[in-house]
Amino acid sequence: MDAYDGGSNARHGPDGPEGPAAPGVPAESGAPTPSVGLAEPHPPARPDPPAGPRAGIAALSLRYQIGVALALAVVAVGVCVHLGMTFLHVAPPNTVTREHGRAVDDWIYPEFEQNWKLFAPNPLQQNISIQVRAEVRDGEGGKLTTGWYDLSAEDGRAIDGNLLPSHTQQNELRRAWDFFLATHDGENRPVGLRGSLSESYLRRIVVLRLDRDDAVRATTGGAGVIERVQVRSRTSNVPPPKWSREKVSTTPAYRELPWWPVPADEAGGGVR
Repeated sequence: MDAYDGGSNARHGPDGPEGPAAPGVPAESGAPTPSVGLAEPHPPARPDPPAGPRAGIAALSLRYQIGVALALAVVAVGVCVHLGMTFLHVAPPNTVTREHGRAVDDWIYPEFEQNWKLFAPNPLQQNISIQVRAEVRDGEGGKLTTGWYDLSAEDGRAIDGNLLPSHTQQNELRRAWDFFLATHDGENRPVGLRGSLSESYLRRIVVLRLDRDDAVRATTGGAGVIERVQVRSRTSNVPPPKWSREKVSTTPAYRELPWWPVPADEAGGGVR
């Protein structure tokens, strides 16, 4: 039989249903779609970048890493102990401070002395001025006594209107006087070993202040040397505000210390 007479099973010609689709007519869904060209190969895997050199503590050997860790641990423990001691020093009296107060004071004084409290105390209600006078030996061997120099008033004038007053102007004299009061009784007798230290500290300050004020030349009119100094405090109550009914005395009270001899090296270093 001829191919043209094959019936429904015969192959159709190029224009039959099995031939290529006419232009604009979609191909049958079941027909496979021929692939065009070759499949793109996968890119080669990139190697991991080499690790950079170690830095910091990681660059050290194990032995040095252990040493650094121990040093940091010691520093951390020291910081914690210092913060704990400072907290106990400024905290209100409690069981720990009553039991171990001497150990706390030995840690704090004199390098880490604190002048504040954990809870704000009452504001100052007194004006305290530190004054000093000196006994001067002039060039002819005579002795003269200077007038009283109000050192606190000098600091006040230096601070007034000063945007950046120095720590010395604000605290040196005041802290020295507080140090003296804390280490002496009401009769000006030293209590403990720190009493003599506070006297030396206060004496050196006032001698240097007298030298700055040129007290010797103002007294003798020429050369001379300071042989003794005497310090006193002038305390007066701050007047209450006008709206207050509180009544306080504004009469100043004085506390005079005994005459202190000035060593030759201090007089020579403070008075030229």
